[in-house]
Amino acid sequence: MNYATGRSANPDDASPASGNVTQDAVVVVPGIMGSELLDTATGRLVWGLSGTRWLVSAWTSRDGLAALRMTDDELEGRVGRIVPTQLLRHSAWTPYLRGFEPYTELAATMRRCVPDPASVLEFPYDWRLPVAVNGRRLAAAARAHLMSWRGHPAHDAARRLRRDAAPARLVFVSHSMGGLVTQAALDPLHDSDLAADTRAVLTLGTPFYGAVAAASILNSGRGAPVPLPHGKLRDLCATMPGLHDLLPQYACLLDRGEARRLTPGDVAGIGGDPDLARLAADDAAKRIAIALPGHHAFIGTSQETTQSLSIDNGTVHAHCHTARRHSDGSFIRRGDGQLATFDCEGDGTVSTESASLDSVTTPLPLQHGAVAADRFALRAVEELVRRDRHFGPPMGGAGCGLSTPDLAEAGTPWTMTISGLASPSGVTCRIDAVDGTALPPARLSLHNRRLTATARVDEPGLYRVTVHSRDRNRVSQMVLVTPPGQAAPEGLEDRSAGV
Repeated sequence: MNYATGRSANPDDASPASGNVTQDAVVVVPGIMGSELLDTATGRLVWGLSGTRWLVSAWTSRDGLAALRMTDDELEGRVGRIVPTQLLRHSAWTPYLRGFEPYTELAATMRRCVPDPASVLEFPYDWRLPVAVNGRRLAAAARAHLMSWRGHPAHDAARRLRRDAAPARLVFVSHSMGGLVTQAALDPLHDSDLAADTRAVLTLGTPFYGAVAAASILNSGRGAPVPLPHGKLRDLCATMPGLHDLLPQYACLLDRGEARRLTPGDVAGIGGDPDLARLAADDAAKRIAIALPGHHAFIGTSQETTQSLSIDNGTVHAHCHTARRHSDGSFIRRGDGQLATFDCEGDGTVSTESASLDSVTTPLPLQHGAVAADRFALRAVEELVRRDRHFGPPMGGAGCGLSTPDLAEAGTPWTMTISGLASPSGVTCRIDAVDGTALPPARLSLHNRRLTATARVDEPGLYRVTVHSRDRNRVSQMVLVTPPGQAAPEGLEDRSAGV
């Protein structure tokens, strides 16, 4: 079944109906850069191709990814040149946001929770466009999907095995920006009954209040040279509404001893579009007032994450700490009256406080791009989708944090840091090419109570660093390795994970 903006799952992956499946209609909504995009003028995919050779070429060649730039027609709302085809099926990478795992495992997990694959809708969307635009499209697609599933023969058979035998409702499973799109879809102006027809919204690493990484992307290259991939991303995002929708919408700017929100003027000064910033702030204020039925947030933790910023002559300096407020709304201050700051960590991209819309959360020691593919996260999501009631999954172990560069050069050593562990005993660190080539395990050493490892990769490509801790938790991150001379121009500061 194929609606205007959504695709159904593969029926070959169906599992037999049983009493341990939900009668509800499931909608999987990916994050930014989580949908394949097709250029209708050329008939070619412009994002989401398989193979790391394409990925390296796209980010290191001058004309790579040019088709993703917003045109004047698109900025005026005349869209259709670029269309989404399906959820990301192959590992991908981008500066600052770093690695994205494909959604194949998440979609397959959802198909195991239902009596028939027809009850799962995968919703790809053009993530370059405003969240509000994609929210309207999701509202229409979700309504059509629910009505179609309620008329399916397998629906009534599944209902009879549930506690209340009620007709299907919607369950949204949304990663990253997908949670914002879902929240926008539940605006009663689109469909006044959609919220009532929704049983649960499960979000994974959604930046409800934005991410400082978005400001860093817009500012990349201001005041210092940057590698070609970082500059290319900046140029792509400078007029991209979807990226502006991810700007932080909280008091993130540390300015003369105080904390305040970014203004459209601030955004213009760091390289963004003030009109898009103003629209993004207005839409965010409307979205945050929209309640998410049965909301449960899965939040990546224990990772070094930028949470605030300062601006010096147009240059953004991102910080891994943030101001916090008392229950009365006033900022917490030290004994001398100065603003106190706290490291609340996060998933490497989204801080824990931005991902926490309410108190119903499950913290998991995972990186942002992997939170929708990790086996512990998928098991917890599966449990909530299957159950008639939300009992909440058991918490995992303490886990660990992983900090890597997002970009490295072939043949040049680079260093990674593993936090949250006091000893290398029982810890393993693997580096594998996404195409399947395994490298020797990295040797860990303890310096100043922090575990570090130095790696060198001789062939360009996309590589996955995976750390297993003694408590059987796993955290992973991707690093793009480019040909020599393309990763770190002279004068570039170290841009480890969390920038």
